[in-house]
Amino acid sequence: MAVSVKSFIGNKAFYKHALAIALPIMIQNGITNFVSMLDNIMVGRIGTEQMSGVAITNQLIFIFNLCIFGATAGAGIFTAQYFGEQNHEGIRHTLRFKLIIGALVTALAFAVFLIFGDSLIMAYLSGNSDGGDMAAAFLHARDYLNIILISFIPFMILQSYSGTLRECNETMLPMKAGIVAVVVNLVLNYILIYGNFGAPPLGVRGAAIATVTARFVETAIVIIWLHTHKKEHPFAKGLYRTFKIPFKMVKAFFPKALSLMINEGLWSAGTAILTLCYASRGLNTISGLNIANTLYNVFSVVFIALGSAISIIVGQLLGAGKFEEAKKTDTKLIAFAVVSCAALAFVLAGFAPFFPGLYNTTAEAKQIATHFLFAQAVFMPVATFMNAAYFTLRSGGKTILTLLFDSVFMWCLSVPVAFILSKLTGISAVYIFVAVQFVEVVKCIVGGIMVKKGIWIQNIVKE
Repeated sequence: MAVSVKSFIGNKAFYKHALAIALPIMIQNGITNFVSMLDNIMVGRIGTEQMSGVAITNQLIFIFNLCIFGATAGAGIFTAQYFGEQNHEGIRHTLRFKLIIGALVTALAFAVFLIFGDSLIMAYLSGNSDGGDMAAAFLHARDYLNIILISFIPFMILQSYSGTLRECNETMLPMKAGIVAVVVNLVLNYILIYGNFGAPPLGVRGAAIATVTARFVETAIVIIWLHTHKKEHPFAKGLYRTFKIPFKMVKAFFPKALSLMINEGLWSAGTAILTLCYASRGLNTISGLNIANTLYNVFSVVFIALGSAISIIVGQLLGAGKFEEAKKTDTKLIAFAVVSCAALAFVLAGFAPFFPGLYNTTAEAKQIATHFLFAQAVFMPVATFMNAAYFTLRSGGKTILTLLFDSVFMWCLSVPVAFILSKLTGISAVYIFVAVQFVEVVKCIVGGIMVKKGIWIQNIVKE
């Protein structure tokens, strides 16, 4: 049966609604990643060891961030559908659940990093030094980690609150709070990293202090705003009257939260293993990959925000029982995301030869960064489609499928390919990365089949 091109294209009102959800998320994440990029450049201008140390720590912190994201997103699936049926008590319970499970994950993360932090850092420093100082890179990574751990608490609370607000169509407030936070971060970076305005030059410790401070500011803004705008968001009324959640809700929330948390944890751990495989090629490769990822993260906010929009918009339609509209809307949103990011990939490729020159590192590290950026640009449409398929499956509560689609695939195919190539061949890390991306094309095909079959279409909050 022929597929009409019109089924992939929405009208003006459709894109206006989609962008009203996605654009604030895009702007917030974009500004955050842009400032992270400036932060990275500031540290990178100190030296290769400092930049590599921070990059290693951030790779480890990334695992915690995604575990929190997964744990809170599990209940967030219900939040979007509760909002679709205007069930404020249900939304209230999802936020309570997010805070409780987030606190448990944060406590576990503290224990892991305090006990095993040094060993985890050293795992990334097992390759050749390329003339760099491995011991110095380790010390910088440990200094950064010891301070950045403090940010775990506000980050968990922020994800719980901001996620709930977005799932209830309030995307502007998290964006505004994010903008304030990045300004605070940038100003403190300038003062503390280099020792401006009479402050002592703290290097990577200054960068960590700036990040922690900005996180507390952002979280405070979101909390204060929500609890002073209870009329617009009735679920905030009596939020802390009790933390008791009906057992039937816990029974519904917990499997979703657990499977998404396991998925995000396994996926981010898989990403860390992939980075370890690339890092086996030396300190220059770690630096080059860090430089490339810094710029790529700024561009990737587009498909990440559009994925979040898919989860919110489609989830609300499913909660309202509008199944056919949800399916048609999902198709148009996926097409919009892929086409937009295919165009964006050309812009990323245009920056590839010039961006690494901003760093005070070796010529080899800069060349590796350029090659990584070109490869990332080529495969950006693939990453976009995978992200859209993931959020589609998640919007209908198919968290076990997302686990199979995301993490099981990562550990059964992507990680083995990278591990074998890094151990048994002498090819560069860029070629290993390209090989892994070709494997991801298979994932796209599988995701496309699951989305087309509509196995994700269900209302999970209906009694």
